Amino acid sequence: MNCYRIPAILILAAGTVMAQTPAASQADASKPTEPLPIKSFDPSAIDHTADPCTDFYQYACGNWLQNNPIPADQVRWVRSFSLLRERNRYLLWKDLDAAAKDPKDALQKQYGDFYAACMDTAAIEQKGLTPLQPAWAAIAGLKSASQLPNLLSWLENHGSPDGFFDFGVGQDDKDSSKQIAVIYQGGLSLPDRDYYIVNSPRFIKIRAEYTEHLKKMFTLAGDTPEQAAKEAAAVMQIETAMAKASTSRTDLRQPGNRYHIYTVADFQKLSPAFDWTDYFWSVGIGHFETLNVATPNYFKELNTLIQTEPLDAWKSYLRWHVLHGQAQDLPKAFFDENFNFFSRTLAGQKEPIARWKMCTSMTDEALGEAVGQDWVKQNFPPAAKDRMDKLVAALEKSLGDDIQTLPWMSETTKKAAEQKLAMIRNKIGYPEKWRDYSSVKVSPTDLIGNLHSSAVYERNYNYAKLGKPVDEKEWGMTPPTVNAYYDPSFNDINFPAGILQPPFFDFNADAALNYGGIGVVIGHEMTHGFDDEGSQYDGKGDLREWQSPADRKAFTARTKCVADEYSGFVAAPAQGNTPAQHLNGNLTLGENTADNGGLRIAYMALEDTLASEGKSLQQKIGGYTEAQRYFLAFAQVWCQNQTDASARQSALVDPHSPGKWRVNGSVQNFGEFGKAFGCKKGQPMYPVNSCRVW
Repeated sequence: MNCYRIPAILILAAGTVMAQTPAASQADASKPTEPLPIKSFDPSAIDHTADPCTDFYQYACGNWLQNNPIPADQVRWVRSFSLLRERNRYLLWKDLDAAAKDPKDALQKQYGDFYAACMDTAAIEQKGLTPLQPAWAAIAGLKSASQLPNLLSWLENHGSPDGFFDFGVGQDDKDSSKQIAVIYQGGLSLPDRDYYIVNSPRFIKIRAEYTEHLKKMFTLAGDTPEQAAKEAAAVMQIETAMAKASTSRTDLRQPGNRYHIYTVADFQKLSPAFDWTDYFWSVGIGHFETLNVATPNYFKELNTLIQTEPLDAWKSYLRWHVLHGQAQDLPKAFFDENFNFFSRTLAGQKEPIARWKMCTSMTDEALGEAVGQDWVKQNFPPAAKDRMDKLVAALEKSLGDDIQTLPWMSETTKKAAEQKLAMIRNKIGYPEKWRDYSSVKVSPTDLIGNLHSSAVYERNYNYAKLGKPVDEKEWGMTPPTVNAYYDPSFNDINFPAGILQPPFFDFNADAALNYGGIGVVIGHEMTHGFDDEGSQYDGKGDLREWQSPADRKAFTARTKCVADEYSGFVAAPAQGNTPAQHLNGNLTLGENTADNGGLRIAYMALEDTLASEGKSLQQKIGGYTEAQRYFLAFAQVWCQNQTDASARQSALVDPHSPGKWRVNGSVQNFGEFGKAFGCKKGQPMYPVNSCRVW
């Protein structure tokens, strides 16, 4: 599927830190219980022994951090996101469980059966590896490297994972009205290329552990120890070569680094050992003359690998990706070994999550706009949507006012920025038109069959976009999702109903708390349209320079200030012989810019709202001024405990900073915070010099 450009999101989506969705236990001994709603602001979370002017994060979250250790089935526990996800998942589970037992219509029958199949661990054990045998038989029949295009297309046509690369349809970066073919690097099992190529003691150890994991999985699949060792070595060799050829995450943040239009003929010349015309025809996508080869160097190296790697090595590699891609859907022995390496070793997760949680999330991922229809009826009333419309309008006005105050921007560029802001589309709650999943065949006793059917549906849904008009109303997240995103090619902001709940958005909370919660989220997503990546797209969503050369130079200097500042922050402290892990300020630059901008413009909107009601930021509620309550509500969104292993992994793969630096990094760059808490100039949270882009 197309993943060459990922929309800027508020926080890491569930499961992205790890290589896979967090594992769930094969036994479902836990009984679901309803989590309570989360408060927008919790005074008991505050550590009054800390000085807010020295470390605001510790002040706002200190007691919460101490009293809320990471649950054994998690690697990161965030006061807002984690707790709300647990609550939303429980509410969704109620619908799925009821539909599995007594469906009222065809839609409930479909998603109820999908959930039931996931929960049926007895059927999973009984089937064993039988669901993988057709794919493995096709791989075993590979006679020469020239047959790889047909083999890969066969696997994809049957919903089996295959590695190699990602291919699909996406918007043309330079003409967002077009939907074109896009091909992108892929093929890795570990979370990032650095895991294969960095020769630090930590990564050398992980590679050795990964090799042992490969051996164990192949042995479980029927290999002798000698065969398993040979297959593991082949997989490691091929994936390492792919990693070396891959473009880094940081470099891929720049649109120009992932936009290379080739004719099909020229792409064939770039990688002649693979018959691309045959592959494109076999997977069933429509005709096209040109495509975006997002990562050309990867396909040059893939060409060399196809010519030099033995056929048996490719068979081992493909067998592995079929096995690895479905490990959590297989019997307990495979499930447990997959968890032990990818969740416990790589991320520090102590226990799998409950089966009902995993199956609820899996059903939402596969049939999200089916299950979401019933969920929003119960959990997102029309009044909530109306209130959000007003909040978004208030934030749009504030961002427009902010643009006018920028000292580094010329009048011509300000007008262009205002035009782009006026063209941002706002999508709130859920789609206007729901997807039709009627072609997804679902059985209540065949989990992997259901997943294959879903994978083929998603691929065909994507392929059908080729050459078609862009659907501006399409969503990239399901309604119950606790997240939000901005898409530069659509130039739209998207707020699923799942995040429009307490503590982010609360009908009963005062304005300061709602602006500190969902208001900053709105401002964050709007600012993404003007961060180092988003600012390269115009109001139509086309990759085009709209800043003057002088303004772009000033903008780049200001974003460098942010990148350098955050690169100095520690994501994970030194432990024994393992050195401290710093943030990558360039990888996290877009999110950090959005955090800083969102905090500023939501504060401006709050000030305007209070003034319209005859109130002020100095007015007190519960012992805190409105300004202080705003900053506290913002900070408590990000109260977070995280395992050391997960924090180190996140620093490499996650474009978001950890909670501490999302809070402290933002407030120390916004002078109104220092004023609100009576800080003295020069204190850590109220520095003499600070960074500001928007």
